[in-house]
Amino acid sequence: MKLFIILRMADQKFLSSEEIIALEEKYGCRNYSPVPVALSRGEGVFVWDVEGKKYYDFLSAYSAVNQGHCHPRIVEALKKQADQLTLVSRAFYSDRLGKYEKFMTSLLGYDRLLPMNTGVEGGESACKIARKWGYDVKKIPYGQAKIIFADGNFWGRTLSAISSSTDPSCYQGFAPHMPGFKTVPYNDIPALEKELQDPTVAAFMVEPIQGEAGVVIPDVGYLRKVRELCTKYNVLWISDEVQTGLGRTGKLLASQHEGVKPDIVILGKALSGGVFPVSAVLANNEVMNVITPGTHGSTYGGNPLACAVATEAINVLLDEKLSERAAQLEGVLREELEKIPKDKVTEVRGRGLMFAMVVHDSISAYDVVLRLRDAGLLTKTTHGQVIRLAPPLVITEDQLRDGASIIRKVFQSFNK
Repeated sequence: MKLFIILRMADQKFLSSEEIIALEEKYGCRNYSPVPVALSRGEGVFVWDVEGKKYYDFLSAYSAVNQGHCHPRIVEALKKQADQLTLVSRAFYSDRLGKYEKFMTSLLGYDRLLPMNTGVEGGESACKIARKWGYDVKKIPYGQAKIIFADGNFWGRTLSAISSSTDPSCYQGFAPHMPGFKTVPYNDIPALEKELQDPTVAAFMVEPIQGEAGVVIPDVGYLRKVRELCTKYNVLWISDEVQTGLGRTGKLLASQHEGVKPDIVILGKALSGGVFPVSAVLANNEVMNVITPGTHGSTYGGNPLACAVATEAINVLLDEKLSERAAQLEGVLREELEKIPKDKVTEVRGRGLMFAMVVHDSISAYDVVLRLRDAGLLTKTTHGQVIRLAPPLVITEDQLRDGASIIRKVFQSFNK
């Protein structure tokens, strides 16, 4: 009891960044290794630490904050709904869910939406739908349905998600893994076709651009060929657009760059503008209708608060033309990053405002991240020497060039 009182008193006084980090280190599960900065406020493209230092946010909570931090319209929608009704579970209807489902399905051209909370729940739901469709519609012998994934995929850290992973840091230590999951090389059409010829394959789940793998962009035409092959072999194409969706790549969905339509689309992250956990799975009737009462659910999925927030988050995206802004600023960011010498950054890749820099082996990418933090810009590494850059889509051209200037100066500092 005495410790609890001390902690409550500590909560009421100013804590330094070091003290906040120490609290997490002592009391939290060590399942993350954050960049050492303690943030307390955000607005638009900027965040501030507890000491008041201002930073550009060039990570956007892994693209959850496409609309910028604490967008006033989204926050207002949250506050207004919170005063009226927050949760009824799916035991009853609410006045928000049907409107939200109609809005989203009309926008993206699908018949039905399954509401969930987190991106990984969206992926789990899509896999359940695919297996059920495989048995009910494709008539795969029960217990034999397979789902194919691409090497380098990342869609979360549940047991199912890690069972499809090819990253040892994700899956080691958690066996036995989910049966019926197989992987093929990303961006390899012949390897994919070979697997799809197996009549027990129900679905192929893939990111249009691999995010956690380091913004890996497939060849032009890859998604079109995926669509053709899945149709040819009667396999569902599941497009994981949790990171790439909702404007990040310059289109509402990344699959739209090739003018193709997946059978199932998974959305999350920016679906709420970073204000509340919201995810969704969209599909047409012939796929979604395999889910019937009692076969799937979520107490919080489709709650009124989530529906209000998600609707306003998408309206902000559309009204402020954030997809178009990402497309327009892609060339600016690429131009600025290409100015960094090749002996510092060996490769720049990206689409829209989803970019990665491959740092030369002579420089520690994590040291770059720490110097960027000190210079007032926040981002993070992935897979060792890759640094991801994904600023909020509300960023202006001047702000983007200013952020890129900080990045170039930090790389220049390694000459000294």
